[in-house]
Amino acid sequence: MKRRVAAALVIAAAPFLLGACGTDVDKPAAPAGTVATKTDVKNVAEITAGSTFNDTDVMFLQMLIDNLDQGQQMAQTAAKRATRPEVAELAKAVQVTQADEIKLMKGWLAEWGKPATLDERVSLHADHGGMPSTGDKEIASLTTVKKAQFETAFLNLFLAHQHNAVEFAQMELDKGGNELAKSFAERVKQSRTDQVQQMLKLLAG
Repeated sequence: MKRRVAAALVIAAAPFLLGACGTDVDKPAAPAGTVATKTDVKNVAEITAGSTFNDTDVMFLQMLIDNLDQGQQMAQTAAKRATRPEVAELAKAVQVTQADEIKLMKGWLAEWGKPATLDERVSLHADHGGMPSTGDKEIASLTTVKKAQFETAFLNLFLAHQHNAVEFAQMELDKGGNELAKSFAERVKQSRTDQVQQMLKLLAG
């Protein structure tokens, strides 16, 4: 289970973690079970997106960075408080993979001369195809909810949170202009959809 969870999370970013010189947007996704190594991810910040982009590309990256920042907070709490190994390993895998994704996206925005932060989180999410973002109070509540109720609270909150990422990715696929960003969005959509299914099974268990 540990390897399966980690692999599903890494697949989204794997083609972008192979070194800048060999990056190919048409390269097929890594096969299931392939996990990026430390050698693979060391050049993430060096991968360039190119000079062609539009407002949707910028908004997608900004919204997803914000989404991932919140996800990191939830995953950090879950890695400490989860009772089942499957939930703890999911949280740990999220932390590792999303840290690399954030580094990648911040590099692209810097390349385009755009900020990596959002000015108005909730309305921006709702106005551009996604549900309202996860609230800071909801995230903070995960640190105080009773341990017996923690996994249910975390999985429900994180499931909705990852669905937001799917919505952002679809927005990019529909209206984005940068081909590498769109390819990344497709992999984000796939990986988060897989995570949603994993969490539904964990909730049912």
